[in-house]
Amino acid sequence: MTIGCDDMQIVEPGSLRLPPSRSGGADPVKLAEQYRRFGVSTAGMPPLEVTEGKDGELMINDGVTRATRIYRFGKPGACVPVIVIELAREWIFSKLPRISER
Repeated sequence: MTIGCDDMQIVEPGSLRLPPSRSGGADPVKLAEQYRRFGVSTAGMPPLEVTEGKDGELMINDGVTRATRIYRFGKPGACVPVIVIELAREWIFSKLPRISER
């Protein structure tokens, strides 16, 4: 089910789950390029798109590199905007790795 923009949240990026297609984490080349261009700034950064699973965990659909950049290089406790674009009440994401684990 797709839901609207009212579902914007601010979260700590290390807590977000990686999608199966990116279970190894962010592409190191892309991460270095983003860091060079934007540093730790979130100014103007579009919200990460996530899916909320049955267990309440959030899996990134779009924004793995942005989330990783803020988690790795930002201040401790730095947060990022996310928008829940899908509720997947039949999926459990707790077995997927977190940004903080990669």
